[in-house]
Amino acid sequence: MHNDEFFDTLEARDPAEREQALLALLPQQIAHAQAHTPAYAELLAGVDAAAVVSRAALAQLPVTRKTELLARQQAGRARGSNPDPFGGFAAVGWSGCVRASGARRVFQSPGPIYEPEGQGTDYWRVARALFAAGLRAGELVHNSFSYHLTPAGAMMEGGAHALGCSVFPGGVGNTEMQLQAVADLRPHAYVGTPSFLKIMLDKAQEMGTRTSFTKALLSGEAFPPSLRDWLAERGVAGYQCYATADLGLIAYETAAREGLVLAEGVMVEIVRPGSGDPVPDGEVGELVVTSLNPDYPLIRFGTGDLSAMLPGRCPTGRSNARIQGWMGRADQSAKVRGMFVHAAQVAEIMRRFPELGRARLVVEGEMAQDRMTLKIEVAQAAEGLAEQVAAAVREITKLRADIEWLAPGALPNDGRVIEDARSYR
Repeated sequence: MHNDEFFDTLEARDPAEREQALLALLPQQIAHAQAHTPAYAELLAGVDAAAVVSRAALAQLPVTRKTELLARQQAGRARGSNPDPFGGFAAVGWSGCVRASGARRVFQSPGPIYEPEGQGTDYWRVARALFAAGLRAGELVHNSFSYHLTPAGAMMEGGAHALGCSVFPGGVGNTEMQLQAVADLRPHAYVGTPSFLKIMLDKAQEMGTRTSFTKALLSGEAFPPSLRDWLAERGVAGYQCYATADLGLIAYETAAREGLVLAEGVMVEIVRPGSGDPVPDGEVGELVVTSLNPDYPLIRFGTGDLSAMLPGRCPTGRSNARIQGWMGRADQSAKVRGMFVHAAQVAEIMRRFPELGRARLVVEGEMAQDRMTLKIEVAQAAEGLAEQVAAAVREITKLRADIEWLAPGALPNDGRVIEDARSYR
């Protein structure tokens, strides 16, 4: 299945071949979602699935957000009779559920939001991330992700088994007991959050014991270079991957350590926060994912996380596109004079003026003296345009804002569209 370089041949295929394969599956997935999930039958009503055969066509579809999953699930539970626990987004379930069968497990994430797991080996597609982190068949993996409620533990275990590894299901907490297992079993690799690995290594040093970890796949938190170097000083090569409970693996780090390579089986877009409009390559925006999993066919699912596409290809030879990694949250908001202003409102203002560039709403002031300034990049502002934009701000946010023109490229490329700079926060 794999050699010493790649998990499988998909990783090194010609990018045009990959794109052709993804675009061939896309209309099938949309049609499947329309036919087998009540939520997408409604959200994509009137969409001709057969016509969605390009990135541009995909970008015309609405973005689905976790808040909508939660709202639809809550509404279903409130109805009481034969509720759909997945809010109409899943094509699998069990007897008594709206979907008759197909779910192997069901998980609960904070909200609560319920997510299905269907059948199949390496269901969450994590094995290639483990492989890129250096794990190989026959090794023992110490899995410190939770096995309760959320899918992280099962997600990583499924990938490890697909790779041919054995797994110790450590879960979270019980540091001393887990270190006893490490001392007794001598696992090759750690899988879990970076912070808990540091806790384990610090505790082991305090107890005067040694750990056997030489490699680690880390997720669930930011993994700064300072911690990566700290681990390397202790003989552990740590790599990160980006995965979510809804989508499984989205991207993973390689030995090149230049961004994260996109996983196979998902389509990734970077869009302007608060909108579904794709941004140019290299610009920071919200990461939006279309899953090709037929059991849970999330179409243009907004992760709420910021990232950016990197130019070129991975030096390891993996040919898929790369993202910068996690760069913060896209679901920005600020409370101004008792009213919330959201990123989606800024996006709606800018959508009305396509001739304008990037924008940032800056909130300043002292107690009870809030003021807003909408800073906008523009090459040349037409006469009266500032007044038109200000009127749009008042209409959409019910608040007043000054308009400040900036030269193109003047705003930082960090994905922020709302900046709360008040001194009393």
